[in-house]
Amino acid sequence: METQVTEIAPDIYRLSTYISDADFMFNQFLVDAEEPLLFHCGLRALFPLVSEAVARVTPVENLRWITFGHVEADECGSLNSWLQAAPRAQVAHGVMGCLVSVNDMADRQPRPLEDEEVLDLGGKRVRRLETPHMPHGWDAGLLYEETTGTLLCGDLFARIGDAPPLTESELVGPALAAEDVFRSTCLTAATAPTMRRLAGLRPTTMGLMHGPSYTGDCGQALTDLAAAYEDRFLASCDGHRGGDGPRPRP
Repeated sequence: METQVTEIAPDIYRLSTYISDADFMFNQFLVDAEEPLLFHCGLRALFPLVSEAVARVTPVENLRWITFGHVEADECGSLNSWLQAAPRAQVAHGVMGCLVSVNDMADRQPRPLEDEEVLDLGGKRVRRLETPHMPHGWDAGLLYEETTGTLLCGDLFARIGDAPPLTESELVGPALAAEDVFRSTCLTAATAPTMRRLAGLRPTTMGLMHGPSYTGDCGQALTDLAAAYEDRFLASCDGHRGGDGPRPRP
């Protein structure tokens, strides 16, 4: 088992570990700037592999910011290992997540981020986008790197199996197939509108946590995924009410 390093956009690196026993990949993203930022910490067991991968790009002790989409073992299980290895690093997470979890979990006080708040990393600018319960977790949020148009989209488009580092291939089908297995996405009235908000950014690259990074039409992929989940949400509502089938989307 190894962690592969791929530059998916200028100075943005995907750190990918495929675990064959689970037939699933786990990706972290390093934004290399004056104040380097790591998005997703990874599982504790993967810390040796992922930290060695970071060191191929920049010394681990140079890390200034550590953040993640939501509180979950594969996103922040190794959080305190990173804080120990990088003395200058500070955790940055959404306000809600800090209040309910990270203030207690992290060995150093985190920096709470508001929706749309920007961290200027020096050469890169990352914006926190609150996405509560999308795809899951009430503290959920994503990062958008403004200078390259890169959306670090966490568990969105998660798929089963190995994949190349970068692709322009269709994402929605594999994501829905994985959803049929895992049932990990919260279907609420806000799910599709939140995805359409992301589509409005018109990102040029998307960094998936469980899949390849994507350089096709990101806005269209997000719009298509929103439509698919909206159909599922409406069908579930009709099912609870005894309806005959999906209603037209508003």
